[in-house]
Amino acid sequence: MNVFHALRDAWFFFSHNLPAIIRLCLPLVVLEAVVQQFVSAQVGIEATAAYGILVGLLFYPLYTAALILFLDARSRGEVPANRDLFAASLRLWPAFALLAGLSTLAIMLGASLFVLPGLWLMIKLAFAEYLLVLRGLSPMKALRESFELTNGYFWQILTCVLCVMLPLWLLSWASQPAEGTQPDVLLSLLLDSANGFLQLFATVVLFRLFMLRSSLPAEE
Repeated sequence: MNVFHALRDAWFFFSHNLPAIIRLCLPLVVLEAVVQQFVSAQVGIEATAAYGILVGLLFYPLYTAALILFLDARSRGEVPANRDLFAASLRLWPAFALLAGLSTLAIMLGASLFVLPGLWLMIKLAFAEYLLVLRGLSPMKALRESFELTNGYFWQILTCVLCVMLPLWLLSWASQPAEGTQPDVLLSLLLDSANGFLQLFATVVLFRLFMLRSSLPAEE
């Protein structure tokens, strides 16, 4: 599993299918950012993180499952209609939302101990979404299978994830308003939407890694 080749292939796919991905995912990404802004204004800073996770669980499974199905279809040379992708993602939403909630809880618990356990869990669970969407596994079985499928490939997956996500995490951190200042709502909305959409590239990268890993012999 070559990290450079995986990133190159993922970027080639993402850039060449960008208009289709924008039409498929951007409306829900922007709607998610709008709802996040509204909820944040209503509940206050203290409760924003908790409610933000709930909002994410509402929207994230919809556009991510649709994107994964799109990636799978395009990898087989098919051109699916967006309405069909969304219909399938709606059917998957309950299981995907449960999976996302369990993954988020596990990663947050790991991060609350130290940063590294949370990062380790994030990598070990990286393939769970693809196993649920493409192989029809239950949330718990997808989590267990992801642990097994990532054996022996932790550092390659970690390198790819950090190459994509670290700049976005830094951008998100740098764009946070200073303490005591009033945030610019429109600017925050634009930054959240852009950040959320760019994170979809990580989904493309992990899909490529998942396909590569699935074609390799199982690790003992």
